[in-house]
Amino acid sequence: MHDDTPSVPSMTRPKLPWAGTTIFTVMSTLATQHRALNLGQGFPDFDCDPALQALVTEAMRAAHNQYAPMPGVPALCQRIADKTAALYGHRYEVDTEITVTAGATQAIMASVIALTGAGDEVIVLEPAYDAYLPSIELAGAVAVRVPLDAARDYAVDWDRVRAAITPRTRMLLINFPHNPTGQVLDDADLRALEDIVSSTGIVVLSDEVYEHIVYDGRVHQGIARSPLLAANGVLISSFGKTFHTTGWKVGYVCAPQALTAEIRKVHQFMAFAVSTPMQHAIAAYLADPRPYLDLPAFYQSKRDRFCNALSGSRFRLLPSPGTYFVLADYSALSDEPEDVFARRLIEQHGVAAIPVSAFYREAVDNKVVRFCFAKRDETIDAAADKLSAV
Repeated sequence: MHDDTPSVPSMTRPKLPWAGTTIFTVMSTLATQHRALNLGQGFPDFDCDPALQALVTEAMRAAHNQYAPMPGVPALCQRIADKTAALYGHRYEVDTEITVTAGATQAIMASVIALTGAGDEVIVLEPAYDAYLPSIELAGAVAVRVPLDAARDYAVDWDRVRAAITPRTRMLLINFPHNPTGQVLDDADLRALEDIVSSTGIVVLSDEVYEHIVYDGRVHQGIARSPLLAANGVLISSFGKTFHTTGWKVGYVCAPQALTAEIRKVHQFMAFAVSTPMQHAIAAYLADPRPYLDLPAFYQSKRDRFCNALSGSRFRLLPSPGTYFVLADYSALSDEPEDVFARRLIEQHGVAAIPVSAFYREAVDNKVVRFCFAKRDETIDAAADKLSAV
């Protein structure tokens, strides 16, 4: 008698070095189980503009339901070029330097795989968005982790960045406004980046998905403001954060023609094309700049509402000049490790947060958690009440 049970093939390569289930998923699952207010994962609990939704329906009815061109719908690429030039001064070529991707995460992975390989080193600033290290490792490259200065509210130590550069360094991966810390770059930071690039020739991959969420009168300092950095860099952004549509997964990557040609070679076999009606809808919606120009004031009011409500609590909130996140030091409340404290916050107090240790590859415990305030005012108020009672 034969055993017809299919066999599971044995692993012939090492297991991937990251977990299959992230702590972000774990915390959201716990929040659901305990009916906690979810200030953990970074997405709004309110909907996008009904006018934008109507444009999707209109695009579908106009028969925009088949594959889009691999680089993106031309009308959307044109809008991206116009917006970037108007805001930052550098104009990317529509046909050869802009690619629409399935969200910023896919843009990051396609860019890293296209531009780095075995033996290359990629410098990453920690704490870091959790997709960066897997992208580097899938490319066969090596991540060189440089910590932000936690003692200075997670500022960049450019001397440490320079010291990490070797002849094998191919790329510097940055993310500002920064997730999870909320920090932003200023003009001096751009000059430091220019100095590094001019002396080394490395590529700067700049994740700028929170480009329109910068507060207190600041302006976003991205690589497109610098001719040198634009000529040697890859700019990645997304409409998910800007238009409250994280579930649509429409992002883009802008880069010089030679870099874009390599990125597209990977993109076409990762995703090939991105949702056609969504692209047409966003292109039409971008005709009016007010939704993204008004975004800083919209989110600053939520940041201030949350921070003011917690001003009398035992949490010490760190400055948040950008993104829709704020870090909270809980050392006056507990000596527990960050993941333990975050779980107890859900189970006993009904609010979900993310331990900042989740953004490091190796164990770090600064007694800091991340809260997301991209929420309705009633959610913010209810969460602040619960946190103030901790």
